[in-house]
Amino acid sequence: MTAPRLIAGGAPLLIIADHASNAVPPGIDLGIDPALFGNHIAVDIGTQALSEALAARLDAPALIATVTRLVVDLNRDPAVRDVIPGASDGHVIPGNLALSATERELRIAAIHVPYHAAIAAQIEAIRPALIVSVHSFTPARATFPDEQRPWPIGILYNRDAAAARIAMRALRFQGLDVGDNQPYSGRDLNYTMDRHAEMAGIPYLGLEIRQDGLAQPADIARWTDLLAPVIAETLAAALGG
Repeated sequence: MTAPRLIAGGAPLLIIADHASNAVPPGIDLGIDPALFGNHIAVDIGTQALSEALAARLDAPALIATVTRLVVDLNRDPAVRDVIPGASDGHVIPGNLALSATERELRIAAIHVPYHAAIAAQIEAIRPALIVSVHSFTPARATFPDEQRPWPIGILYNRDAAAARIAMRALRFQGLDVGDNQPYSGRDLNYTMDRHAEMAGIPYLGLEIRQDGLAQPADIARWTDLLAPVIAETLAAALGG
């Protein structure tokens, strides 16, 4: 299965989790240590559980990716080379290094294209007033060990920062140190939201939660409690409330 999993919901809201899975479709051998499939290079740790919990709490539809980003990165432009990564955070991905142009295009056509087609179809069906993208990040990267990533959560955006500003203000009111376009900028890495939210004029939130805060069920419950009212407030603003 390579299509995203759809969770039904009635709210005028759409939750998307591009990197929620570490699964590899049959017939693809990435040639890496199996232990790496539990690592951040393969999956945004905690985002599947958090997206499911937020969808349930907010009665929101959600699309959850079912393929690891090591096979094809669903949050990258399919035209860029690292949409199929040859390495990630210091780990070489041998099975991706010798792909022919035809093999690359077949993989993109089989996984990336239908994923984004499913998002587009869901948006056409419900025209959400707000899209929420759920990702997680590491406290540190192996390739940049001195880089500081102190924020428990960051909000990413590109040109449209209106919803992000509302959410950052609400999160800071709860006492959180919120990264403003951190740990990296949505002006650099924002493909799914650029394509389906900004280009369509739909407000959106790009959530980045530090993965050490999503390790246990109690952590998922805590972030659901923190984020659900913030998303609700942002949605109300998008609806003109």
